[in-house]
Amino acid sequence: MLKAIVIGCPGSGKSTFARKLQKSTGLPLFYLDMLWHRPDQTNISTEEFDARLSEILQTERWIIDGNYNRTLEMRLRECDTVFLMDYPLEVCLAGAAARIGQKREDLPWIETEFDPEFHQYILDFPKDQLPQIYETLAKYRDSKHIVIFHSRAEADDYLSRLTA
Repeated sequence: MLKAIVIGCPGSGKSTFARKLQKSTGLPLFYLDMLWHRPDQTNISTEEFDARLSEILQTERWIIDGNYNRTLEMRLRECDTVFLMDYPLEVCLAGAAARIGQKREDLPWIETEFDPEFHQYILDFPKDQLPQIYETLAKYRDSKHIVIFHSRAEADDYLSRLTA
């Protein structure tokens, strides 16, 4: 594993998993939210985002945390390993709610409330995003190592085996 992506519903623990994976592997870790968002809660342009992401993809080793489905195919072409957190909706909602008010290294500001639009995005994720992710992953099943977790315990077990 030299180039890994971590994807899944917001609140699933992608960033936490990515940090633990980084600690185990020593691979550089990049958060797409840090790339896309400015500290003033505005965004960079799509063109600038794509250019920055392309620079990361051209390096020899990395972990990239985040969904950004528009760029999933671009990342899949370059990675060798995919981690998909496919957790129950309740787990993701609880995870997103638990980080309100917490300083995070994967977001350039502190969330002060559970934004209603973001809450709805999470509610819609299983029907709007997840089928597209699985469809896209199917195209790469023979050329990429794809690991799908259905619980945090499965992800933790994977990390424990990796470091053993």
